[in-house]
Amino acid sequence: MLIKFLLIFFTFFSSILLSCNNVKDDEKWIESLPKPWEISETEVSQILPQFHKRFPIFEERLKAIVNWKIGTPYELFKLGEEKLPDLDPLFRLDVADCTVHVLTSLALVQSKTWLEARENMKIIHYKQDAFGKHIPTFNSRWHFTSERILSNPNTVNITDTIIDSSKLEKINLTLNRKKNGDKLLNLNWTKKINLFYIPTKFVNVKLVQELPNLCGVAFVKESYFKNGLAIAHEGILIDQNKLVHASSGAKKTVKVDFLKYYHDEKTQFDGILLYKFVPISNPF
Repeated sequence: MLIKFLLIFFTFFSSILLSCNNVKDDEKWIESLPKPWEISETEVSQILPQFHKRFPIFEERLKAIVNWKIGTPYELFKLGEEKLPDLDPLFRLDVADCTVHVLTSLALVQSKTWLEARENMKIIHYKQDAFGKHIPTFNSRWHFTSERILSNPNTVNITDTIIDSSKLEKINLTLNRKKNGDKLLNLNWTKKINLFYIPTKFVNVKLVQELPNLCGVAFVKESYFKNGLAIAHEGILIDQNKLVHASSGAKKTVKVDFLKYYHDEKTQFDGILLYKFVPISNPF
């Protein structure tokens, strides 16, 4: 009986050690890679298949991609349609703001070449037209993170599955319409939404313990409501309490303790939305 117990214990302990060693090996491999913001499109295409081979599970591969991109230089509003009114690239890895970090990571994780990532970015970053096509135009872009979380099939709202709905705050908001009636952005639309978010008083250790090991987080700022938007920032939460985000303060993409960041007096957010990442059903 004792021998059987020891055998079981040894097997269990060995599996834990093996798992830890694999994690360390994966971390070392990611650290050994050239930085994504310093390499060519061809080099990115050579590296991406290695992520698929080493991390066959979608969620684990996304975490690995996110960690690879830590250190990316920060620049604001640097994705566009490569035509007027926004000449910036459809897809890039040399710089990122908070949303660019999230969306380019989601495009990369489902791609084995630079061109595939670029095509997948069209699906992720642009709404479907009447024919089911994702045509990149300024008007069809998901400009508002709150709308994207509520309506984009690749970043799906899970806020009300993490905490009891009675604890959520609700705001009725018209996106892209300022308090004075003007439009925030030069778009041909406004949209009324009902937004439910977790207020700051519930963003705590207990909440973090309920989170999945990978999800997106969007930060609500109530002072933005008067301008027809709700979200001030977003990032990716890995291992429940590690936030990887493109930081305007650090001027690069960083990994930080989520709760410490959230409750820092410099941030002053009013709540959060949480969302899961869903693979594209028909990728390029």
